[in-house]
Amino acid sequence: MSNNSKYWIVTDLDGTLMDEDYDISPARKTLDTLAELSIPVIPCTSKTASEVRYFRKENGLFDPFIVENGAAVYGCNQDNLSEWELILGKSYKELRIILMNISKIVNYNLIPLNDLNESQIFDLTGLSDHGIKRALDRQWSVPFLNPPDEIFEEVKLICKSYNVHVFKGNRMSHLLSSQSHKGEAVNKLKLYLDNKDVKIIALGDSQNDLPLLEYADISIVVPGKNGPNKYLQNGIEQGAFRLANAPHALGWSNSVEDVIKNIYY
Repeated sequence: MSNNSKYWIVTDLDGTLMDEDYDISPARKTLDTLAELSIPVIPCTSKTASEVRYFRKENGLFDPFIVENGAAVYGCNQDNLSEWELILGKSYKELRIILMNISKIVNYNLIPLNDLNESQIFDLTGLSDHGIKRALDRQWSVPFLNPPDEIFEEVKLICKSYNVHVFKGNRMSHLLSSQSHKGEAVNKLKLYLDNKDVKIIALGDSQNDLPLLEYADISIVVPGKNGPNKYLQNGIEQGAFRLANAPHALGWSNSVEDVIKNIYY
């Protein structure tokens, strides 16, 4: 990836570039266009590094990637055989202990994804076999089943005393270090690649994308089939975020094409 790129596409995956069946086919032509223009596509996701490595290989992406909601950043060294990494967060082991402590305080069983059996994980995510193994390869965050809204609000308040925070995704909530979020991860990547002037075009669909959307130069909310996420509604109404005109990969593609046309044509 060129350190002189003027624009980066930094995108969430689940619910944004991918639908609930993990399909990105409506965006493939746009991805080809971005490759032709040498515009990096940087996944910025709650997924693990193992999951994103697999996703990049399947879809011909070669740029750096941000995992576990901004807790770590990875990229290939020049030999293309090894990786560099930037770690922003606490370890899974530390966070797991904190989650259990918070669970006791709120008197509600906050269940980590890694405690579920394969059948339960399949029901929740649609993943099976190797996909489940990649999803459970957590290093810097703890995903857990979404609690009721009132419990989630309690958890958010308690997190401050543990120097952690939580984000609610479409399928799960995620506990990670307060030093870890998607916006800070992008900033770290800019500094690491010595490209502080690059413009960020960000796309996301849920609460865990809020730090990324707030950090970006152009911020696009990709709606679900029932409209945009309620946590992003305020930014849309205030005009800070653009709203894609269709759900998932189709909305992603249409929005990126519009931005690219204004920049390059």
